[in-house]
Amino acid sequence: MKPVVYVDVDDTLVRTAGSKRIPIVASVERVRTLHAKGATLYLWSSGGADYAKSTAAELGISHCFTGFLAKPTHIVDDQHITQWRDLVHLHPSQDFDA
Repeated sequence: MKPVVYVDVDDTLVRTAGSKRIPIVASVERVRTLHAKGATLYLWSSGGADYAKSTAAELGISHCFTGFLAKPTHIVDDQHITQWRDLVHLHPSQDFDA
């Protein structure tokens, strides 16, 4: 099954120090690798969809994403997320095969 991956912006792809935004190079490269392997990628942020999209453009990885979303505050589903059979939460430093 082709993985569908939701990637967060802040402290996953970029860090902010004052007014400076610092790319997290390993995470940006992970996005490129996942895209090259055929994963479907979405970028989301609590800053909203436009913020996610502009960050991807700033990092040169917009083409890797299928869509840009605001990070959800609620999920409506008949199953609790702990029961989703294929859901895996990963820290940006963790590796996995796509």
